[in-house]
Amino acid sequence: MEPISLARGVPDPELLPVDEIAASSRTVLDRAAPTVLSYGAAGGHPDLRAGIAERHELDPRRVLVSNGSLQGLALAAAHLLAGDRRRVIVEAPTYDRTLRLLASLGAEIVRVPVDEEGLDVEALEARLRRGARPAFLYTIPTFQNPTGTTLSLARRLRIAELARAHDLLILEDDPYALVRFDGEPLPSLFELLEGDGIVYASSFSKTVAPGLRVGYVLLPDGLAASVEALAASTYVAPVVLTQAIVGEFLARGLLEPALARIREGLRLRRDALVAALGEHLPVARWTRPDGGYFLWLELPQAIDAGVVLARAAGRGVTFVVGSDFGGGPSSARLAFSAVSPAEVHTGAVRLAEVVRSLPRRLLRQAA
Repeated sequence: MEPISLARGVPDPELLPVDEIAASSRTVLDRAAPTVLSYGAAGGHPDLRAGIAERHELDPRRVLVSNGSLQGLALAAAHLLAGDRRRVIVEAPTYDRTLRLLASLGAEIVRVPVDEEGLDVEALEARLRRGARPAFLYTIPTFQNPTGTTLSLARRLRIAELARAHDLLILEDDPYALVRFDGEPLPSLFELLEGDGIVYASSFSKTVAPGLRVGYVLLPDGLAASVEALAASTYVAPVVLTQAIVGEFLARGLLEPALARIREGLRLRRDALVAALGEHLPVARWTRPDGGYFLWLELPQAIDAGVVLARAAGRGVTFVVGSDFGGGPSSARLAFSAVSPAEVHTGAVRLAEVVRSLPRRLLRQAA
């Protein structure tokens, strides 16, 4: 039985722009091998750094190009948590790797729930009105990992108001926004706040190729130099070669065609997963994201997602239990990105078969 992963948030290899990356790589090596095969500036390859700055209409010195966006966020968080303030507000659920990172930095994690419109702003305001001022709010507003939900425009505007009123620094994690296949784009929090009092992170892992390991953070003027210095002391220099390749890829105008391919490919995979769940697992509930890589599954409360995962692995399908992200024991994150639409459908059918095979008392409680 061929294993099917509904666990990994990576693009199916067939969606990757392999030939375009190869051509960009050859050009970079032919033109600048002595430079890109040596150490570079800690802030990132200058051409890519300038291109990102132009895209976001800010000074290149505020851009840190990192080895994936999580590394940039880690550096910013480490700097911000080096002082007296340890309190960090996060969504519940949220990205599991960020939770582990914050725990390793000794953060006091305060959770605010997410619903179908994203972060609950009333709960956020209540948290801000009591207790010590947080070091920052960490949020994934668009196609959130793990739920796939998107923060509504009204809530984005309200969070921007709260940030100004409470002097709240925001870490906006935004790797999925360009991977939208339904609906209209929404302004980022970074745009609404005009880049003031906010750290913005994004990545080319979800839009070009994850193996290149190129992400970036946009930093406020008061943080940029300190975080870049921390980067230099941490890893001396980033991976200059892959940053130059991404820079050439962008300069050739290849991003939009790559996005068109991945948007259509992921839309087909999302539709396959939603259709299979509707047909074979009607006892559950799930989100239907307008983009991104994931949806959130809520099994009936009597069913433990960990038990389902253990049995599903025996049937050749894997996913991630929701408790890893701070969700409840009956929740799960299903990634529809890593395999073909047919495999996504087969994986969902196998998962449904496992749920239906559970003891009848659990299914009766679920009915």
